[in-house]
Amino acid sequence: MTADRLRTLTSWNADWKGLRVAVLGLSVTGFSVADTLTELGADVLVVTENADEEYARLLPVIGARLWTGPLDAVPVELVEFDPEVVVASPGFAPRHPLVVWARDSGIALWGDVELAWRVRDKVVRDDGTPADWILITGTNGKTTTTRLTATMLVAGGLRAAPVGNIGTPVLDAVRDPAGFDALVVELSSHQLWYLGLQDSPDPLSPHAAVCLNLADDHLEWHGSFEEYRAAKAHVYDNTRVACVYNKADAATQAMVEDAEVVEGARAIGFDLGTPGPSDLGVVEGILVDRAFLDDRHRSALELTTVDELSSLGLAAPHIVANILAAAALARSLDVPPAAIRDSLRRFRLDPHRIEIVARHEGITWVDDSKATNPHAAASSLAAYPGAVWVLGGLLKGVDISELVAARGAASKAAIVIGTDRAAVVAAFERHAPAVPVFEVDAVETEGVMARVVELAAGVARDGDVVLLAPAAASFDQFASYADRGRRFAAAVRERIGTEAPGDDDRAASGPGQPSDPAAPNDADDA
Repeated sequence: MTADRLRTLTSWNADWKGLRVAVLGLSVTGFSVADTLTELGADVLVVTENADEEYARLLPVIGARLWTGPLDAVPVELVEFDPEVVVASPGFAPRHPLVVWARDSGIALWGDVELAWRVRDKVVRDDGTPADWILITGTNGKTTTTRLTATMLVAGGLRAAPVGNIGTPVLDAVRDPAGFDALVVELSSHQLWYLGLQDSPDPLSPHAAVCLNLADDHLEWHGSFEEYRAAKAHVYDNTRVACVYNKADAATQAMVEDAEVVEGARAIGFDLGTPGPSDLGVVEGILVDRAFLDDRHRSALELTTVDELSSLGLAAPHIVANILAAAALARSLDVPPAAIRDSLRRFRLDPHRIEIVARHEGITWVDDSKATNPHAAASSLAAYPGAVWVLGGLLKGVDISELVAARGAASKAAIVIGTDRAAVVAAFERHAPAVPVFEVDAVETEGVMARVVELAAGVARDGDVVLLAPAAASFDQFASYADRGRRFAAAVRERIGTEAPGDDDRAASGPGQPSDPAAPNDADDA
């Protein structure tokens, strides 16, 4: 009877009482799942290796149980609990013993997004319908595009929120009593893998979706690039109105062509070239929409200009591409072009995304610590060709040789950090032997960036850029990409004798500009 019962659980108002659910992981996502399920009346057991102290204290308050211990094998307590559903946090990879056990045992295996979709009708709009969902994924640019889209929707008069992998669990937004017109959901490949497992009578069906780009990343989690691509492609499943794709990335177009969508859904392309009908692009320095207007074969709608974006610190090519993708998503919900333009005037990039942390004695110091894979670092190097390039960390199973060959040879010098230094140095020896390479062999976190800045200052001259674009994850030496970026900026400021950048240091003419003091999500990109 379990399978039949689960097929009825597609509403907040369904009978969830007594359903036995094991929740794997107790981070912000795991707690939101446990909190939701106990509110619904389910019997919840949270299983985790290390419990956050605050969340562990709250579990008995909300009515859930907790088991902690090693998870290299399936705990007896979990087997005896005999769950009808397992809801896994995104960190649990396909080959994790608990995930394998659940699948082999025929137990329904969900992620938090599947649960959120099933109970999305807890709060509805005036017309009785739940919020529209817009899904955003890609190897790079997800968080920026998610924030851009939500900002545009709000400027267009909609109640909207950026949620998901950006830091706020989707379940928290679904249960917000104020309600929303639209949820802009950033999805990692991990979350999309779990969505791809589902066979639901009411499958997730977004209003619009985009995969921004695709490149090697998180291969250690998925096992292969093919599996990683397959997970990303699920973002387009059952899209109702607009499948937005990157015309400069053939893989995203192929995803749209292969997707099973709702009849009538349109393919909407974007890139930095001249757009065709049903595309967004750039014509003589003007960002235009030729997709969401009646006479799209003969005319276009102006959204903003490259000059204006430059004055706002938003003119780096990959940021312009993100803006076009976000604009396509916002236009699919009828946000006027004027509102999009106004929203961009107020928008600022998050810290650690091509952020100019200082300009001193003609040298520009740039923190793009968020470039946690080669694809992201390539965009940074395109914005700052010839930079002194600071790179390295955990490569996550990705070969960095192609990036070094394509972009590294133009670098003035390379300063290599992290536990995977040998692979990076070998790539330079083979593909860019003329570039001076310096290794930072400091093991302790405290000393890494001071040595980086010392070496960079010895190489850089008036007119040069020192660019932190690691092309790797941070967890070998730092708490997060944000921690890595903050330490870099602090070391720069200590070197030049300032506590914080002044007006000259943060001029808006560069391709990136800082904003809030902390990133919304310190986890390395997924």
